[in-house]
Amino acid sequence: MTQRVALGLSYRGWAYKGWQSQPGGDTVQDHLERALARFADVPLGHLRTLCAGRTDAGVHGLNQVVHFDTEIVRDSFSWVRGTNRYLPKDIAVQWCAFPEAGFHARNSARGRRYVYLLLESPVRPSIEDGVAGWVFRPLDLAAMQAAAAQLIGEHDFSAFRSSECQAASPVKTLRRISIERRGAYWRFEFDGSAFLHHMIRNLMGCLLAIGTGTRVVPWMGEILAGRDRKLAAPTFPADGLYFVGPYYDAVHGIPERTPPMDWLP
Repeated sequence: MTQRVALGLSYRGWAYKGWQSQPGGDTVQDHLERALARFADVPLGHLRTLCAGRTDAGVHGLNQVVHFDTEIVRDSFSWVRGTNRYLPKDIAVQWCAFPEAGFHARNSARGRRYVYLLLESPVRPSIEDGVAGWVFRPLDLAAMQAAAAQLIGEHDFSAFRSSECQAASPVKTLRRISIERRGAYWRFEFDGSAFLHHMIRNLMGCLLAIGTGTRVVPWMGEILAGRDRKLAAPTFPADGLYFVGPYYDAVHGIPERTPPMDWLP
């Protein structure tokens, strides 16, 4: 008999070529599957993982949820500590759960959350290099909130979609965008059904164009309605983007919080 195992991972993405496995082997998924194989003492490829949401190169994860099926029996503590023994220091399994067989890390998710952490300062990041975005011009909170309000609901987000996006449809539902300032840092939080490739980084480019006064608030609605990526702002860097994680119905018993969430401003 096989058992479905779910894991929650945190990782700092700057050293990796995104989540999804590639021939070069330098992705978060590649490192995880190698670690699982070593811990479980099985051939590489025997334990294949499926994730809740693929992240791009440089994007960080706070509670990336994956699942796999195995006939190997270990307790949850062993899956966590044993796998972490073989992972790089900037990737760590945070928890392990044993959901029912019908659970699927991606398909069972009711939604996903991302945070973009941004430094507003006349001086470039130093300590925050690679883990926070940066603007040197002052930002207008009210203008950005008014622009963000135009994005809430179900829309065709083609204007914010990468040309490499493989999603079947550009229509997604954004449930909430919150924008807060905490000292020199800004926290942008996005909650939605799912997200297109580069969607949040493209939204950030437009929000910051409005926040710095380069564009006016109604421009966001025009870009959204125009559905033309070429008319929107450039894609903002990945440095400050964090996949907070998916959320599920309570019946699945999947944790929605990890300690790294308390580290993020």
